[in-house]
Amino acid sequence: MISLDFNISLVLHSEVDVVAYAVLIVLLFGIISLLISRRTKISYIPILILFGILIGPVLGMINRKLALSLFEYVRVFGLFMILFAEGYHLWRSLLVKNFTTIALLDTIGLLITALLAGFIFSLIFHVPFTVGFLFGAIVSATDPATLIPLFKQHKVDRNIETVIVTESIFNDPLGVVLTSLALAFVMPQAPSAQPVEKLAEYVTLYPAAILYFLYQVGMSIVIGAIVAWIGYEGIKKIKLRKSPYVEILAITLAFGGFVLGEVVGASGFLVATVIGILLGNYDDFFHDNSPEVQHAVRWHMHFNDVLAMLGTIFIFILLGASLNLSMLDPLMILYGSIIALFIVFVARPVAALVILPKWKFKKYLFISLEGPRGVVPSALASMPLMLGIAYNNTQMIHWGELILSTTIITVLLTVIIETLWVPYLKKKLLS
Repeated sequence: MISLDFNISLVLHSEVDVVAYAVLIVLLFGIISLLISRRTKISYIPILILFGILIGPVLGMINRKLALSLFEYVRVFGLFMILFAEGYHLWRSLLVKNFTTIALLDTIGLLITALLAGFIFSLIFHVPFTVGFLFGAIVSATDPATLIPLFKQHKVDRNIETVIVTESIFNDPLGVVLTSLALAFVMPQAPSAQPVEKLAEYVTLYPAAILYFLYQVGMSIVIGAIVAWIGYEGIKKIKLRKSPYVEILAITLAFGGFVLGEVVGASGFLVATVIGILLGNYDDFFHDNSPEVQHAVRWHMHFNDVLAMLGTIFIFILLGASLNLSMLDPLMILYGSIIALFIVFVARPVAALVILPKWKFKKYLFISLEGPRGVVPSALASMPLMLGIAYNNTQMIHWGELILSTTIITVLLTVIIETLWVPYLKKKLLS
């Protein structure tokens, strides 16, 4: 393996300089990745991950310790900005029309995916099922960052597109919530597991997990609605409609909603999503069609999309740079590939069976074969490893390395396979 382990500390004189250097490298390779994606029509996600591996463990331009440290912040800030931006693109009319299908996929389907992925992970790596379920929860969410541009390039029936994209928008924050619950089974001392552990003092662990899940979803919706209303009032009454006020308001709403959700034990990520949905559909929820509000919301959407793209670049490149290449021996690649293919061809289609009564078989099959993993699994992938390091738990570090490596393989394979075969599936199943 080629290794040009640049000792940046000999050239740069402070931690700030080193971080600035890392940010510069990520941005440069992010631009290159987007240009390659535009030229080749290949999704930028695998390109970003591969460049991350190149500048991290291969060339040593960013060392793994720095990549992991930066990733801890980027995965949080980048992810809630991505979810906030995605919420703006979700149209209420199409959501209502396909609500039952989306609800089934994002509840029963999400859980079945996590259980089946967890089963195959624990079977192959001989780890406890709770560890496998943690992996399953991490990779349970599909990726709107891949699907939205994919369906702009390959037009399909609007209802099918709405179901697949909207499912991914909602299961992103729900996947985060499910992961926090899965952590409670594996590592009860983790901060995210404490509320479940306290509830378990009064009921058993599994009912406590269900109750906490319902609390997180319900409270997140309530807080999101309140913050969205405050944002609307800021646009309408205080007249925060022009640049730079409207952009500052947008980022304040995203940060404020996230922090408030986390403080009360809800999901800050789901709160950010709800805020985006309500403001993106302001005319339906606030019964206001005024051009002033419309202009402000459009500015919000543009600004949020830019921040979301930056978050996407940093998440995927730093994910690749965080990889421990010593874990990726041929056997690990084989096992990871088997798990990824199992998710594509078994877990996802079985999970999607819940919608079969409402859809013709060919349309069900198309929906079931379009569920690439991306931003959320990538953002969550290093969490078990970082917790293992933080608590000096060697067993958790080992499991975390397995989860991180397998998640990267899963993201790469699912994105590559499920973006490249869309034209073929469209012709065979939807024509």
